[in-house]
Amino acid sequence: MADNEKKRLNYKEKIRSYRLTRFYQVVLFLLIAVGVSAVFYYEWRGRVFTDSIVIHSAANRISGGVRVMGLDGHILGYSKDGVSLTDSGGTTLWNQTFEMQEPSVAICRDVVALADYNGSTIYVLDTHEKLGEINTNLPIRAFDVAASGNVLAVLEDGLTTWVNLYGADGTQISNIRTSMNNSGYPVSVAVSPNGALVGISFFFVAEGVSRSTVVFYNFGPVGQNAQNNMRSAYNYGDTLVPYLTFMSDDAAFAVSDDRIMFFARSEKPLSIAETFLNEKVRSIYSGEDYVGLVFYGQGQDALYRLDIYDKKGEMILSKDFDFDYTEVVFSKNSFIIYNELELLICDINGTEKFRGPLDKVTILLLPTGQISRYTAVTSETIDTLEFR
Repeated sequence: MADNEKKRLNYKEKIRSYRLTRFYQVVLFLLIAVGVSAVFYYEWRGRVFTDSIVIHSAANRISGGVRVMGLDGHILGYSKDGVSLTDSGGTTLWNQTFEMQEPSVAICRDVVALADYNGSTIYVLDTHEKLGEINTNLPIRAFDVAASGNVLAVLEDGLTTWVNLYGADGTQISNIRTSMNNSGYPVSVAVSPNGALVGISFFFVAEGVSRSTVVFYNFGPVGQNAQNNMRSAYNYGDTLVPYLTFMSDDAAFAVSDDRIMFFARSEKPLSIAETFLNEKVRSIYSGEDYVGLVFYGQGQDALYRLDIYDKKGEMILSKDFDFDYTEVVFSKNSFIIYNELELLICDINGTEKFRGPLDKVTILLLPTGQISRYTAVTSETIDTLEFR
């Protein structure tokens, strides 16, 4: 009996010893992994690129006179006659013909919507195919698109202005009736990526007094319990709020002529931050995590200044740069500023990874997800650039 008890104790001791050994092995592995990752991270943070090479080049078959922009890493080209999508290898993925006088574009992730100002048809496509076509029956003044394919449209109807939400197949999901004498005019509208939240910036004038109101509606299940689906509203005195957009399903921001405002939460957006601006905003850029405001520079060597905010509304960087720009693009924890002949690559802390000339006149520059690799569109080629 005593021998059996000793065997059981020895067996338990062996199990305990084995588990401790395994535990220490896992801890050691994790410490080594963290150490290696830290080494690579600090090497990457300190890495600076001095030049670039073309690792792949394809002929650019997009017709001249066509405007181009990025769509989830692909190249969207559109004109009065239609729209096409081309990948970074130069292959045309699809074409959609139409006739428009003043085509406008709205993009959310891999979905794009196109419509003519004063037209009544909205085309909705993603990187794979056409998702649908929406007939509004009323003149279109403005619109926005969600990654789900839902489209929010501002429609003129005499003294009444409608803000309608549609599915990509043309099904009307909701309508909001507005007028200058009641709610005010919708100067900016936005829809969240999932297509459930709608934001509208109203401008109201009566008896010489003006005000702006940013209102959020929820057309998902939660919003059905609210009157007219309205979830929150914020008034902004004698100021105009012409810019409102969603960064994600739970983050939005707006810019007025004197401040920038941030909102959070996916069911009932709340105002979480507000910063007054003492200078005129020249350009506004944003990604899923960051917002960039461009101002004129203050010094002789700083033509412009880029102020970057995170989605909490905290300004995390102010970056001067000394050349005219075509666009500012955010990608993960980095951003680029470029024009046809110059490029600046920075991490989100402002560390410069590359500053210098581009070898060709560049129409469009697209991040690829790697801070060292970009797709450059020129009039003749589509190049993949590797910086080193």
